Amino acid sequence: MPLHWTIDSRERLFTATGDGEVTFADAMSLLEALVGAKAMSYRKLLDARAAKSTMAGDELLALCGQIRVYHEEGPVGALALVGTAEQTMGCSRLLGALAAADRPIRAFHSLRPARYWLGLQGSRWS
Repeated sequence: MPLHWTIDSRERLFTATGDGEVTFADAMSLLEALVGAKAMSYRKLLDARAAKSTMAGDELLALCGQIRVYHEEGPVGALALVGTAEQTMGCSRLLGALAAADRPIRAFHSLRPARYWLGLQGSRWS
């Protein structure tokens, strides 16, 4: 599976890493795990630098729609996305859906500043 994640309930932190080709089913599995663990309000760190989306346009739209549905169900925690500049440009629609929630969101090109920034978000959004 190209997506791996940990859910730390003590730290209220969801950490996911992508490695390889990510399908619509993979992305939906990640979302379902997040919702099933009741972790939508947790801070989230997604490192996608080693991942490549294989989703078609309609699948990406469906994923965006599902993310927006989850946003309407309750509070959503801060999100730090780590990716290459090319990934950020290629996923602008998805980033727009993620940004629609009332929560801090920021993209990074390396893990260290993403972790630091996310740590600063804990006291306000926990």
